[in-house]
Amino acid sequence: MVGFDRTENGLVQFEGTDVHIFSITDNNIDEKTVKSFGEEWTKFNHFNEEEIRKAGDQYFDIVSDKLIEGKYILDVGCGTGRWTKYLLNKAAFVECIDPSDAVYAAAKLLRGYSNVRVSQAGAESIPFPDNSFDFVFSLGVLHHTPDTETAMRHCVKKVKGGGYFMVYLYYSLDNRGLLFKILYRTSDFFRRIICRLPSAIKKFICDLIAVFVYMPFVLITKFFRLIGLKKISKKIPLSYYADHSFRIIKNDALDRFGTPLEQRFSKQQIKEMMQKCGLTNIVFSDNEPYWHALGQKL
Repeated sequence: MVGFDRTENGLVQFEGTDVHIFSITDNNIDEKTVKSFGEEWTKFNHFNEEEIRKAGDQYFDIVSDKLIEGKYILDVGCGTGRWTKYLLNKAAFVECIDPSDAVYAAAKLLRGYSNVRVSQAGAESIPFPDNSFDFVFSLGVLHHTPDTETAMRHCVKKVKGGGYFMVYLYYSLDNRGLLFKILYRTSDFFRRIICRLPSAIKKFICDLIAVFVYMPFVLITKFFRLIGLKKISKKIPLSYYADHSFRIIKNDALDRFGTPLEQRFSKQQIKEMMQKCGLTNIVFSDNEPYWHALGQKL
């Protein structure tokens, strides 16, 4: 563990965990989106061990244990801290940061662990020296910044030479057919409306979407699996959620439709961004969620 490279504004103890507060000086940030995620993770702040293990296995499928075990790790945009918790039994120490009030949900989830520190800070004002971490990751976060490549560059700066950076960015459906793209355009139209609604109404509508949009596709996917048509089931929209609890589905519906700013990228665009940020040996997972990728710092 290294020390902070700038002075913190304060220290708050929440649920028995210290939360270090830093001023958010980022220019590359959308305040409405940060507020939205703070509200989201306040609502969805509990994950059981099985949910964390299953989700972690999906996102970290391209990360070998040797990249994690005994390493100093940074989680950028930690949300509730579930990815950090997934790694804590292997990592030497994990620093997790988030600009929103989600840090308090993370403090609650990570209480009792001695090899973690929670800080409220942004991706452009990460309070640690450059070249400090063996492994840095940001999952489902950087596509919510106005300039994703710039945010990624700030993350990669914190990686040691020879260390690794992993990212998950929403995909532009570049590996999907016309039906998926039509459904996306339709859902994005509604997202732009729903995200502007008052918080309580937004959450209620997203819960309805989870029930009446997500669940029918999930049930259809399970039916095709049951009758032995697994290959066809994978082509059904939202089939990814067939292996997830309804709580996760509600959470992701709010994430998808309640967020003011999101960007989407093709596999090639993500690869080019990672290369521009100084990463090589880039590997993409062939599995959902698309796209998550790992690169090594030169």
